[in-house]
Amino acid sequence: MDIRLGNGFDVHAFDDSDHVTLCGVRIDHDQGLKGHSDADVAMHAVTDAIYGALAMGDIGQHFPPSDPQWKGAASHIFLTHAVKLAQEHGFAIGNIDCTIICEFPKIGPHSDAMRREMARITGVEHTRISVKATTSERLGFTGRGEGIASLATCTLVKS
Repeated sequence: MDIRLGNGFDVHAFDDSDHVTLCGVRIDHDQGLKGHSDADVAMHAVTDAIYGALAMGDIGQHFPPSDPQWKGAASHIFLTHAVKLAQEHGFAIGNIDCTIICEFPKIGPHSDAMRREMARITGVEHTRISVKATTSERLGFTGRGEGIASLATCTLVKS
């Protein structure tokens, strides 16, 4: 059996908008995330985990931030592309594990909705997708409330 493992990591700083989007779920908050696209830091990490498992670069290579067509783009476009590439190369997603690192907003109340949205986009059962959170104990940029980081791991199995 051919099994591949990929990891992804992303960070985005806060800006002056009124919500964050994480794993495709809008969360009202007194700050948003700054980025070329919709700055969905968690979905970006998952997308990069899939590209990593495929040994096909990263999100910036497939969707360059220098290309104006991706300005403000919804991150599900990037994730859908990564899933399609995996399928084209004969792989199915085994599972996804995503950790969101922030002091706020609180992730717990939204994690099930995030899992279900990621399942909808990827076509994977939500029971094979984990979305969880941790703080950095007030250390570093996430601890100071300057932004959010996310890391993700994905297994791909030859179908």
